[in-house]
Amino acid sequence: MELLAKIQRWGDTHHPKWLDYFRILLGLVLIWKGIEFATNLDAFTALMKNASLGLAASISLMAHVIIVLHIIGGLLIAVGTHTRVFCLLNLLILFGAVFFVNLREDIARPYSEIWLSSFVLIGLICFLIEGDGVLSIEHVKQQTA
Repeated sequence: MELLAKIQRWGDTHHPKWLDYFRILLGLVLIWKGIEFATNLDAFTALMKNASLGLAASISLMAHVIIVLHIIGGLLIAVGTHTRVFCLLNLLILFGAVFFVNLREDIARPYSEIWLSSFVLIGLICFLIEGDGVLSIEHVKQQTA
């Protein structure tokens, strides 16, 4: 637990303001992908079945959980509240997306999703360490308290 507190303190003291714009963009990308998955639910569940993660019975439930975590997590990451928690939750999803789903596809094909998934994965790791930043609801709450 002490390691987590050290990481949080370091992230809070070494957070440049321009990095907040990337956090907001990351949240918007997560919202966009969540909405895209929801509107193409059949294709999304078929993609998850083809990944053969060994969870065939709960694919539909997992798809809905991923959609909700992307939309709600993306919203909260974008506005800057509970950023580390939702980065961690979405990190698990993106880890699976990059290493179990997208690596099976052809990386060199046009419109390959692995590049977007990889950038989002890197962004989630970054903001898991960095935290909310200056342009966030949490920062405003700390200033008024």
